This record gives sequence, structure tokens and C-alpha cells, in this order.
Amino acid sequence: MDVKAIVLDIDGTLLNDEKKLTSQTRTALIDAQKNGIKVILASGRPTPGMLKYVEELEMDRYNGLLVSYNGAHVLDVSTQKELFSQPLSIESSKNILEHLKQFDVKPMIAKDDYMYVNNVFDGMLDLGSADGLFNIIEYESRGGNFQLCEKDDLAAFVDFPLHKILVAAQPEYLQEHWQKILAPFNQTVSGMFSAPMYFEFTDQGIDKANALEQTLKPLGIHKEHIISFGDGHNDLSLIQYAGMGIAMGNAVDELKNAADKITLSNNEDGIAKALADLL
Repeated sequence: MDVKAIVLDIDGTLLNDEKKLTSQTRTALIDAQKNGIKVILASGRPTPGMLKYVEELEMDRYNGLLVSYNGAHVLDVSTQKELFSQPLSIESSKNILEHLKQFDVKPMIAKDDYMYVNNVFDGMLDLGSADGLFNIIEYESRGGNFQLCEKDDLAAFVDFPLHKILVAAQPEYLQEHWQKILAPFNQTVSGMFSAPMYFEFTDQGIDKANALEQTLKPLGIHKEHIISFGDGHNDLSLIQYAGMGIAMGNAVDELKNAADKITLSNNEDGIAKALADLL
């Protein structure tokens, strides 16, 4: 296989469960870049929430790319040039945010340095951890390097395009209601789970594979040149698109069934192990 790019999801894939990039995985990816292979991070995260890993992986030295918002935006980290951008329309964003008011969910939207929510104190979810309740709003704002700002009516507030609307809720509630949440818009936007407690809206046709198709082909990098790694439902297009789609050992069953190969988990340096076998 003539490998020209390695594409990686971040949470549950690049990072272990402690949200850390291990030295073994870091070394494997830097070595790949030294050998002329482009490293691309492809995540549901906002762009600012990915920059830390650009530095850790030295991606700015090797013309790495960031595919953020589940594929709605692509940035060349060396030139800071925007290679692709397809946000939701303002009308769609307003309609979605208005519709969400009837559900027990916590919508989050971002612009520039701020993440906007209805109530910064209303972020507590019970995700079954030993620590008890978990503040999902605080977690998201810190992960994206955002300052928080409250708006009583997000639908009325939004007068700018959004790359993504993030909806958080109790996993059981989302599983029960996601079809009703998506129903009025399923012909006009994309909606998907990125984790059991997250459902995300992006513009129609947006996914990680589409972002790669739009930005890598002009660079002479085609699907047969790509190794991709993922663990979640929003990585499915990535795994199916790549010449070699690899599911992490901790991946959801749907992804494992679609993958060409299954490696060790994100806590066992699955990326480094797979690359040692393939490169």
C-alpha cells in the first residue's frame, strides 16, 4: 500500500481514556510524518479544541490538516489556510434551535472564542461514572478552549452560520428521542451520534469522508493512499472511505464490522501497533 496520509479521530482513538496522547503513539505518528506521510486529525471537535494536538504531533512542520466539526471545516495547520468550509444556513440553525426547546437537552453553539448555552450551571449529566454527576458544558468549553456565554434564546440570538450544533443529554433520553429531534430536518441537514450523550447537527452531506474527498484529491491523495483510524459512529464514513480503515479495539460494533482491520484499544497504543505492522 502506497500510504500518503494517516487520518485519525481524536477522542477514543488518538487519545487514551485519560485524554492523553501516549509517547508511543506520538512517536509513531511523528516518524510517519518524517517519512513523508501527512497526518490528518478528523474530529467532531471544534477547531480550537484540536490545536493542542497539532503542537504535540508537530503537524505544523509537516503540513498536517485538521478536519473539524465532523467534516464541516478543514484547516491547513502550516499555512492557516481554510481548505473547506460548509456551515449550516442561519435559517436551518434557527429552526433546529427552536425545535430543540421542547426536549430535555442542552444545546451548545460556538463562534470565535465563545461557546453559547442557555445556562452554564445546567450541564449536569449522570453518565454512570464513579465521580457521580458530570458537567458536560464545562467539559465542552474547556475541551474547545472556549469562554462561556449565556443566551436565554439561542434561536433568536443566532445570526451567523454555524458549522455544528451540539446537543447533549442523558444517553437513555437521547436514544429514546433522537428520531423526533431529527425528524423535521432529516432531508435538509445531517444528524448523528458522536457519543452516547452527544447528537450533532451539521449541514447536509457533511461527514469526515466528504471533507477528505474535497481537500485531499487536489493534493494527489486518493482513498487508496489513506489509512484511517476511528472508534465511534461518526467515524463510519472515514473507515469506509479509506483504502485501509482500522477500528480501534474499543470501537462500536458497527465500526468494527465495517473496518478492514481491528487494532488494539486506545489504551493499548492501537495506532502505534497497527502502523508498525503496516508501514
